[in-house]
Amino acid sequence: MSEQLLITSLQNQAVKQLVKLRDRRDREETELFLIEGYRELTRAVENDIALVSVFFCPEFFLGENETALIQRAKQKNTIIYQTSPQVFEKVSYRDRPDGLLAVGKQMKKTLKDIPLIKNEDPFLIVAEAIEKPGNLGTILRSADAVNVDGVIVCDRCTDIYNPNVVRASVGTLFTRPVVEASTDETLSWLRSQNITIVAATPYGEKEFTDTDLTGPVAIVVGTEQVGLSKTWLDSADVQVRIPMLGSADSLNVATATTLLLYEVLRQRRNAEKS
Repeated sequence: MSEQLLITSLQNQAVKQLVKLRDRRDREETELFLIEGYRELTRAVENDIALVSVFFCPEFFLGENETALIQRAKQKNTIIYQTSPQVFEKVSYRDRPDGLLAVGKQMKKTLKDIPLIKNEDPFLIVAEAIEKPGNLGTILRSADAVNVDGVIVCDRCTDIYNPNVVRASVGTLFTRPVVEASTDETLSWLRSQNITIVAATPYGEKEFTDTDLTGPVAIVVGTEQVGLSKTWLDSADVQVRIPMLGSADSLNVATATTLLLYEVLRQRRNAEKS
């Protein structure tokens, strides 16, 4: 079982490392990332994410289950630090911290880690060059809600280990296979698996509810500013649109993705009943 240490100084080296991990360059160099929050840390522990250390401050706890969660982390030989409120406020990136912050090892999954079960139709989401961490985190949360088989982040703009991605996903970054890959690599893999590529675009020839989404399918969504690249649009088996009846010509990418994912779920449930 790991030792528990007390930190009261802002000059502590472990504190300095935590602050550095807010920066993408330091996350990439160390292959570590931050996990803050009770729900996020719970999902990390439940999904066997390798934790290097856990920092806690009882003064910020919101409930009574935090101690049990810390004990679960201890059982995995994670270094446990208790901090003073002043120190925790320094290392937290939230306006209202709940007293739990961990350092985890990045998962580094590949396309081969996406489980494709024989005789079942894969259900995937491909997110190309999403710029805003909050949008990517929300897409991950929606992907978890409908139980997709995997999320592929192509030609990334946002680091999937950005603290705000972890936060917006509410820890669902850990519950589904999340893979980073290039567009060319992803297209080649999807074709090798005979998965239908459904591109979401305001200029799609079909409305998304009029498209059969019950077979092997990858829903592909693009960057906030310009949508999907020409490569994805040209490579898609079908382009679909969400009807827009007002002045706006498109929805926020995370909102649009959620609608598309739930339409896949609706169609598949109806197919099972018939």
